[in-house]
Amino acid sequence: MHIAMLSPIAWRTPPRHYGPWESVASHLTEGLVARGHDVTLFATADSQTSGRLHAVCPRGYEEDRSLIPKVWECLHISELFEHADAYDIIHNHFDFLPLTYTGLTTTPVVTTIHGFSSPGILPVYKKYNGKAFYVSISDADRSPYLDYIKTIHHGIDIEQFDFQPAPDDYLLFFGRIHQDKGTREALNIARACSKKLILAGIIQDQAYYDQYVAPYIDNDKVVYIGSVGPAERNRLLGNACTLLHPIQFDEPFGLSVIESMACGTPVIAFDRGSMPELIENGKSGFLVNNVEEAIENVARIKEIDRAYCRRRVERHFIIDRMIDAYVNVYETILEQALETV
Repeated sequence: MHIAMLSPIAWRTPPRHYGPWESVASHLTEGLVARGHDVTLFATADSQTSGRLHAVCPRGYEEDRSLIPKVWECLHISELFEHADAYDIIHNHFDFLPLTYTGLTTTPVVTTIHGFSSPGILPVYKKYNGKAFYVSISDADRSPYLDYIKTIHHGIDIEQFDFQPAPDDYLLFFGRIHQDKGTREALNIARACSKKLILAGIIQDQAYYDQYVAPYIDNDKVVYIGSVGPAERNRLLGNACTLLHPIQFDEPFGLSVIESMACGTPVIAFDRGSMPELIENGKSGFLVNNVEEAIENVARIKEIDRAYCRRRVERHFIIDRMIDAYVNVYETILEQALETV
């Protein structure tokens, strides 16, 4: 099976720090290649893969601000579709824009919908509904207006995450500094519990950071360390007594949640979006409705068996399980195409 994997180009694939869509595209590519599939990764020229790399964009446009995003997105996507007939299947991780090219090829296109940035993008998905194939990353993130071939939860390389049975006493916020992710709420929870809070992640909303986060950073009780790479991520997640995930939106998935549990660290998350699919309430963390409930459950966090958190990821959220599901989707689509012919 010759697969074209279309990754975003905001960041390198795999990302050095932040880049969840690029991370999933990389995990899937490497896993498929390891199983003997012929995979061409369409990504930035500095990307790394054991498959074939096809690139027109030199670097991620979030890493090199001299690159105009729309220019390089158009060049990147058109490059794949101009070679579409060379592949058995195209796997799109680039949101809705590549769908507008699908009428130009008979090669089947499967799109992993990594979330809806706005209801305003739905008209594109609706136009190509039934022509392209859609995979949702959680049941919670399905649109009632679309048809899906499958829900496939993300998988992680669990070998990158060391189990830590004896953590330190700090709380961790790991994600974009943005209202959606609840950075402000995490600060309120930590202050009420009189616990140290470490903040890690890119600043996605500078005004929000300046108003609600920066005034409280004292490098003692509240420490902001910016974006971190894989080794530091492993250490931070493993040594935290809990990950705070007080999201203010219906999150489509949440990679940091399963990465945390892989280290044995339970998660206290607001009960929205995909969280009930990831966290087993009372067993691998706590699902709460507000800051007050989160504060109450910080005091109960030692009730959670950290080994159970690790086992939950091993059972449900590893790369092999994700790859099995996607290969099944590819085979189903190709069988349908043969029947049509």
